[in-house]
Amino acid sequence: MEDKTLTIDIAALDDDTNNKVNIILGQTDYTQEIALEKLKECNYDHIKVIKGFLGIAEKKAPEKVASVNQEIYKQIRHNLNSIMRDYNIRKENGETKNV
Repeated sequence: MEDKTLTIDIAALDDDTNNKVNIILGQTDYTQEIALEKLKECNYDHIKVIKGFLGIAEKKAPEKVASVNQEIYKQIRHNLNSIMRDYNIRKENGETKNV
């Protein structure tokens, strides 16, 4: 059986792709073939390839708030919920003051 390995002539690639492959090779331990394959999978975004190699997850976009008032009330609700949660824990442990 013949060994059919994928060989890529790196010089046949355009300059931009060649530069991206070289950047990936410098930051990872991928071979040229794997680097080009991963680059194609990530739509030629070399940063995504390197982050994928390092195991860095992509950040989620923060929730958009439509207005300042919504943000204010969101913060108030969050604070009141945490206060009530703490109070209920203290009440279960018998640490509340009897008035």
